[in-house]
Amino acid sequence: MDIPVVAIVGRPNVGKSSLLNSLAKKFVSIVDPVAGTTRDRVSAFLEFRGREFELVDTGGMGNIAPQLLAGEIEAQIGVALRKADLIVFVADAKDGLAPFDREIAARLRTLGKPLILVVNKVDSPRDEAVVGEFLELGLGEPSVMCALEGVGRTDLLERIVSLLPEASAAEAAHEAPPMKLAILGRQNAGKSTLVNTLAGEERVIVSELPGTTRDAIDVQFTLGEKRFVAIDTAGVRKKVRLKERVDFYSLARAEHSIRRADVVLLLVDAQAEITDVDKKIARHIEEQVKPCIMAINKWDLAKGIELDKYVEYIRDRLPGINFAPITFISGKTGHNVKETMGLAQALYEQANIRVNTSRINTVVEKAVSARSPAPMGRRLPKIYYGTQTGVAPPTIVLFVNDPALFPSVYARYLMNCFREELPFSEVPIRLYFRSHRARTDPRPGSKPREPRSTRRGPGKGR
Repeated sequence: MDIPVVAIVGRPNVGKSSLLNSLAKKFVSIVDPVAGTTRDRVSAFLEFRGREFELVDTGGMGNIAPQLLAGEIEAQIGVALRKADLIVFVADAKDGLAPFDREIAARLRTLGKPLILVVNKVDSPRDEAVVGEFLELGLGEPSVMCALEGVGRTDLLERIVSLLPEASAAEAAHEAPPMKLAILGRQNAGKSTLVNTLAGEERVIVSELPGTTRDAIDVQFTLGEKRFVAIDTAGVRKKVRLKERVDFYSLARAEHSIRRADVVLLLVDAQAEITDVDKKIARHIEEQVKPCIMAINKWDLAKGIELDKYVEYIRDRLPGINFAPITFISGKTGHNVKETMGLAQALYEQANIRVNTSRINTVVEKAVSARSPAPMGRRLPKIYYGTQTGVAPPTIVLFVNDPALFPSVYARYLMNCFREELPFSEVPIRLYFRSHRARTDPRPGSKPREPRSTRRGPGKGR
């Protein structure tokens, strides 16, 4: 990708994840006092002083739990160090200079890469007094930080940018941001395997141990000339099975990944039945009005399944996202994965299409002629005109005599008409009804002020 990589390393619980979150100014990596919380390479893309770089958080070096994943976590740290253009070595002022800090420093010196020593958790005069101890590591003057408070953030970013390699041609050209694809599904649906296939490397730990992935992992990759960011999320479980504190974090991160994604890939295990967990994820996708692909994974292992009946089964179990196309893939072998990414790009483009007002009103007139809204008592519902006011998702506002005269069943009918006649056949649509008296001269692109009782989501009452 020609974007510099900055790797954050250090012992467990020295504040590496807090440092990543502080520099990114958002909650990217789960912070928890339990050792081994961070397992994969968790990254965020930052821009500072006109330079873009990828900041990568890693698992703790040494004393890693659970031991079943120790080898995999160490392998991820090794990959991060090999790929890094700059290393940020974090130590803990509260602990002082620890023996294992010396071992890490010795290992890092052999790499011959630019390195910044950060002494974290400095929030008192006592902590400041021990900073000098770290000069013994021979890594130069340390940067002093309190990541949780954001103290020292700007100074550290200045140092990072000053040590980055020269900007590549791609970075200097300020390419369009990549499309963000959130990959969701219940535990062991194959999300991390798919991400590794897309990235072309072991980017995320794959294990039969449930709950291996905790954070939402951003992995940037290219297909052809298109850039993507795949967001690998923790497997979603029923709330009654959320036993660890980090499980609650992971669930929240999975829900957040839907909100920030351009397109969602709902991964379903072809060998398993649709469960309440799948339905819950689908409801979140529906509520956030996101383009979605239902990707049936491990299709190479499915035996004796009739395709037509299986599609009918999926549509019946997940009716709220019945606009979503269905693909059949194997994340492990790569079967149909490239084509599915092409479909994701097509949905992204579809969700950003704008349609002129005259075309929308032609569809409205045709729909009303075929099926007029039913009167309520002596009151006749009237649609005066409609206009598109937004994209991603396509948002249409209909100005009517009274929004209360248009029930959800008629809203669904109109959305189906829009989906059939407009270039939004496979993406969700937001539809609002507004009183004609509220505004007589709507401006396309402005956000409507809809009464709470008249908002129509893409799948209400499906």
